[in-house]
Amino acid sequence: MGQNQTNLLQGTLDLLILKALGQGEFHGLGISRRIEQITHGTFQVKPGSLFPALHRMEEAGWLSAFWGESENNRRAKFYKRTKAGERQLGIETEQWATIAQAMANALKAT
Repeated sequence: MGQNQTNLLQGTLDLLILKALGQGEFHGLGISRRIEQITHGTFQVKPGSLFPALHRMEEAGWLSAFWGESENNRRAKFYKRTKAGERQLGIETEQWATIAQAMANALKAT
């Protein structure tokens, strides 16, 4: 693991996937790259964590998926955030903002 990389906290991956997708659609490797990009290299999500999460999120209705061709002409499954996924992103964003503020307060405490 690189110097600037960190282990994902429990429950963080769903939020990162929903955030990484934005209004676009990406295949699994694209999602992984986007997470690394938006976290400035802090998180690198491996396939063993990513694909079970994508499947679970698709089952929950937060993502829709379809098969297409990747940029290197290979068959790939592409994912897109649904309306339910957008609502979930809002919920998880609020929860993590509360957690982040609480941790910041705890770290400042004497």
